[in-house]
Amino acid sequence: MITTTTHRLRELQQTVESVIRGKSEAVHLAIVTLLAGGHLLVEDVPGVGKTTLAHTIARCLDCSFQRIQFTSDLLPSDIVGVSIFNQHSGEFEFKPGPIFANVILADEINRTTPKTQSSMLEAMAEGHVTVENQTYELPRPFLALATQNPSEHHGTYPLPESQLDRFLMRVRMGYPSFDEEKEILRQQTHHHPLEQITPVMNGDDVLDLQEEIKNVRVDDALLDYLMEIVTATRNSEMLDLGVSPRGSLALRRAAQALAFTEDRSYCIVDDIKRLVVPVFGHRVAVNSRYSSRNGAGNEADSVLAEIVRSVRVPI
Repeated sequence: MITTTTHRLRELQQTVESVIRGKSEAVHLAIVTLLAGGHLLVEDVPGVGKTTLAHTIARCLDCSFQRIQFTSDLLPSDIVGVSIFNQHSGEFEFKPGPIFANVILADEINRTTPKTQSSMLEAMAEGHVTVENQTYELPRPFLALATQNPSEHHGTYPLPESQLDRFLMRVRMGYPSFDEEKEILRQQTHHHPLEQITPVMNGDDVLDLQEEIKNVRVDDALLDYLMEIVTATRNSEMLDLGVSPRGSLALRRAAQALAFTEDRSYCIVDDIKRLVVPVFGHRVAVNSRYSSRNGAGNEADSVLAEIVRSVRVPI
């Protein structure tokens, strides 16, 4: 029996896929990130739909939305806001920046300087920002959807590990297939499908779902399995940096959200397996020796896939 919640989540998936063709897995993981209360990093070469995915999800939610285009001259105050002196009152007044919205599209986040990148750390981790010793709460739900170009592209500043760790997941889009791209060409002959998107959820719906997800059961055997994978990342000779406790918590929360989207009140082994790469891929660092043998690209994903294969599955 399909519940009302399941029907709504399927409607959300189908609405996003009406714009993002042929990327069901990326869309599903983006929805899982939203429901888990995390933030999403979308990484790939320019022009494959990173910004469109983020914009489409924002359109599907009846929430406040701001897009921030990250450039080399962007300042932290351009994001969080600034205090301005009011001559009439004789006091400084805080003018909120674009970070004060339910959904933030941080476009090409690695094109700005580390100082400006770090201005989003507090917002992503704590749900508030501090300006001149005054703390301001951000609206809830709060979702940061960031896009970035591969670090080897000219004019980029790689995100530090501390900020990468704040993203629940990293997904890659990839090029569409021949038929999918042909359909995109047909679809956008007269207008962009994004223009026809109408919201399917509001902020209260999202908050309610995020609370329901906490009730999804994760057995001790699955927690042991998860921790064996985490421990393997810390002991692997191929990795210089393993997964932190924040990463462990992220995988458990993402697994609960994934089970919820599939109308289950419990997690299974496949939930953990499916999420190891998108949740851990940006949290580990491959040592230079292994990287040099395999070249630039998806070394971390390959190491994690091998770790998953080597860890015994609970019966």
